[in-house]
Amino acid sequence: MQPMATSPHPLATRAGADVLQRGGTAAEAAVAMGAVLAVVMPHFCGLGGDAVWLMADRDGWATTLMGIGQAPGVLPDLPDALPLRGPGSMLTTACAVDSWDHALRLSASRWSGAMTPEALLAPALTLARDGFRPSDSQRFWLDFRAADWPDWPGFAAQFAAAENDLLRQPQLAEILSLMVRDGFRSFYQGPAAQRIAQGLAQAGAPLTAADLAATHSRAAQPLSQPYRDLTLLAPPPPTQGITTLAIMGILDRLRIPRDPAMRTHLLVEAVKQAFLDRGRIADPDHAGDDISALLYPDRLDAKAGAIRADRALAWPHRVRHGDTVFFAATDGQGRCASVLQSTYFDWGSGCVIGDTGIIWHNRGASFATDPTHPNVIAPGKRPFYTLNPGIALKDGRPHLLYGTQGADGQPQTLAVLLSGLIDLGLSPEAALAQPRFLLGRTFSDSRDSLKVEASLGDAAIASLAAMGHETAELPTLSPIFGCAGAIRIDATGCSGAHDPRGEGLALRRRHRPRRGGSAAADVGCPVSVERRAGPGHGPCTMSA
Repeated sequence: MQPMATSPHPLATRAGADVLQRGGTAAEAAVAMGAVLAVVMPHFCGLGGDAVWLMADRDGWATTLMGIGQAPGVLPDLPDALPLRGPGSMLTTACAVDSWDHALRLSASRWSGAMTPEALLAPALTLARDGFRPSDSQRFWLDFRAADWPDWPGFAAQFAAAENDLLRQPQLAEILSLMVRDGFRSFYQGPAAQRIAQGLAQAGAPLTAADLAATHSRAAQPLSQPYRDLTLLAPPPPTQGITTLAIMGILDRLRIPRDPAMRTHLLVEAVKQAFLDRGRIADPDHAGDDISALLYPDRLDAKAGAIRADRALAWPHRVRHGDTVFFAATDGQGRCASVLQSTYFDWGSGCVIGDTGIIWHNRGASFATDPTHPNVIAPGKRPFYTLNPGIALKDGRPHLLYGTQGADGQPQTLAVLLSGLIDLGLSPEAALAQPRFLLGRTFSDSRDSLKVEASLGDAAIASLAAMGHETAELPTLSPIFGCAGAIRIDATGCSGAHDPRGEGLALRRRHRPRRGGSAAADVGCPVSVERRAGPGHGPCTMSA
């Protein structure tokens, strides 16, 4: 089997593909990609954020790594409405780095992985030190928040201007160097942790050195749900993975038509039925409610039966916006990693902490303050989490790797993507290019409307309106619909793609016979992707 990597940035995909070419495992390739993305996509992810992993192999083993930071041990005085930006939003520790460490330990114990942090962090360290040209996506979000970021601590000095069109991050490079020297846990205990704790204190965040030291990712059994002839895996609470599985469980009870309007209607209505239960999701260590019943067959039967084929359910519920990155890899032995990494909102809290070059995330803003709410903030608690990467198994072996950006839009995009891949038999490239929808309010549109891409077609959009959907048409391939990726593994090999709404790509290496040395050819899009105005661009993909 030929290995493959996919990510939303060509430089990250290249780093992952190079690890696979050198015989590295899927987890090692994912760590290399995650580190590069933390440097080259600072508007969506970074060392100051979290990560959620799914790992699986052909021997039937699968696990979830929950790289989710926790609230401080001592809570500050909190307002009724938690701040969305600034030091007041920095209410959880960052666990992405520890998830890398945990993934590599599993890779070593189960997959005989042997690559060092020095080798895996080298591409990210070079890019942070020597610089790179910011992506169109980064420039878009810098411009989009131009009225806000002049007030964000430390932000302007790092991101406002790039010398010779290059963005260099020497302080971030120093933190990466300390992790190369002292190991990933030095981010939480050691010289790097000391600098981070000082920066958090200077910024006015309530997080302490003790909170950093208490931060650990956790392995957990994935949730599973049958869909057609596959088994879908998702991370458990506090993530919304159970919501994605509920949507697909509802759809599994329906016949999905090819008519664009009817298909979209059923997908939207399944989303609504699953989202009605989403308020119950919270940290299982702090919530007494066992929500596994949301996937019970009789409950899914009832949800499917509540959907009217000719009428939309009224929908006044607000959808939250957030940004993240999806990346995935499969190696030559069919071992897989499917990962989402995030600082929640674009640019997270907006705060660059101390002299570290790290933007801290604002995931703590997703806590509730109502003491009766399952997701109410509490010392050491993990918040409700939108990240839910997926793996679909066929006959017990990884068949699809998938995930998307988009916070509350993630389950919605995954429903479209999975239905396209499975029900319609589309290639990853075609499935990712399908017209998408986004239900409810967004950061750019306060109406409780169903946003649909214009590529759905005038007739289909009119049919949706006739069924009672309050539709709002957005441009085709609009970045508001998130940036997803997918890899398909079957008997003929791998095919993969990253979203045409972004600049990413899927890449594998084609091995050639060797004589006295290594030889390989890239298969996929070149790393130098054509730049266009705006954050969303044409597809850059590879199919085996």
